[in-house]
Amino acid sequence: MKIPASSPQDTTNNNNSTDSNHLSMDEHVMRSMDWDSIMKELELDDDSAPNSLKTGFTTTTATTDSTILPLYAVDSNLPGFPDQIQPSDFESSTDIVYPGQNQQQPTGYGFNSLDGVDNGGFDFIEDLIRVVDCVESDELQLAQVILSRLNQRLRSPSGRPLQRAAFYFKEALASLLTGTNRNPIRLSSWSEIIVQRIRAIKEYSGISPIPLFSHFTANQAILDSLSSQSSSPFVHVVDFEIGFGGQYASLMREIAEKSVSGGFLRVTAVVAEECAVETRLVKENLTQFAAEMKIRFQIEFVLLKTFEMLSFKAIRFVEGERTIVLISPAIFRRLSGISDFVNNLRRVSPKVVVFVDSEGWTEIAGSGSFRREFVSALEFYTMVLESLDAAAPPGDLVKKIVEAFVLRPKISAAVETAADRRNTGEMTWREAFCAAGMRPIQLSQFADFQAECLLEKAQVRGFHVAKRQGELVLCWHGRALVATSAWRF
Repeated sequence: MKIPASSPQDTTNNNNSTDSNHLSMDEHVMRSMDWDSIMKELELDDDSAPNSLKTGFTTTTATTDSTILPLYAVDSNLPGFPDQIQPSDFESSTDIVYPGQNQQQPTGYGFNSLDGVDNGGFDFIEDLIRVVDCVESDELQLAQVILSRLNQRLRSPSGRPLQRAAFYFKEALASLLTGTNRNPIRLSSWSEIIVQRIRAIKEYSGISPIPLFSHFTANQAILDSLSSQSSSPFVHVVDFEIGFGGQYASLMREIAEKSVSGGFLRVTAVVAEECAVETRLVKENLTQFAAEMKIRFQIEFVLLKTFEMLSFKAIRFVEGERTIVLISPAIFRRLSGISDFVNNLRRVSPKVVVFVDSEGWTEIAGSGSFRREFVSALEFYTMVLESLDAAAPPGDLVKKIVEAFVLRPKISAAVETAADRRNTGEMTWREAFCAAGMRPIQLSQFADFQAECLLEKAQVRGFHVAKRQGELVLCWHGRALVATSAWRF
């Protein structure tokens, strides 16, 4: 049932800027979250209740007397965090160049066919894929034997990108077989985990164009859909991977600048059960930033398990709002069927659906073969690690933090998903979109401009922007690392 929307209070917005400085300002906002205060409070108050966490954005925006709506509803069923996690410290190691490994790593490793392939001295790749074959044929005891051998050869995430990737994939396979978390990091509390996640995201955005490319292109796709003068000023974004919510800072600024009444933004974030602390950080940061931007803002959270049961009926939709759905591969990993999700999405009638793939999902998913999807994922994340090496100096601790808290969880999820979906013959996301009557929308030239400016500022050789079947793609030596596309029914 739709609820009539109330009109926002009129507010005059005096912020004016030209297109030429949008990128630098957006980048400043993205990086201006008060990360240090967040981490300091988490470290000082490890045992305090989540409600006591106070965080914010650092900005210099002038304020006016606009009213901010008081609705910041957090699902009351969101649980707290357990006190401990499974541990072990970072193992200190130095980069090692192995025999047969050239100084310049090739961009395609050709793992899909093992016959006659030169793995550049990394013959443990063959053992990794043998483990996958054993899992696929249910020879689990043999898989454990091979993994034990690999444990002796891949003791830590050190060395060149391919070896580090192999270590993470080996650990993901071990977790899959044993059902335990083999996280190699010992932390004292969940607050410390949040601290390290925040630090990792901040550092990743500082050295690699990948996170900001994802945010800029998604935001621009949203803004393009709002450009019609006849459109409603009420915007509702349904986000299936909100993270810490930093991407909404630049979106709020744009909405505030383009709306004579200051703008209205409502966000519904579908979040996993373990994200209780993150949701409070997201709510407090975005609420504070919205107040400084003088836009009316609401945020609500829906538990993923609730969405799994009720689908889009779990989300409150309001008549007169422009609904935009922002999705990533994360939601497809959790749901039993992509087709059902898309068919239910059609009933919502969103103005636009934005799909951001920063996990190589387009190339990886949909084959129904565990081996093929595992190999594609291994190649993809080797490319990501290569790009990380090019952006950060050798031996930089920042890389270890990013790998441990950003990339490793994605690798574990990719392996688990590939194993769960083997022999299913399920549609790819693109096939499901097209089958449901969705059609791609061309992203604007300004999105291209922002992407090119971002790469110029990053100054990392090997990245370039390309277009592919309606997607705007960030590539590393020809391999797609992030692909953003907009769709409409």
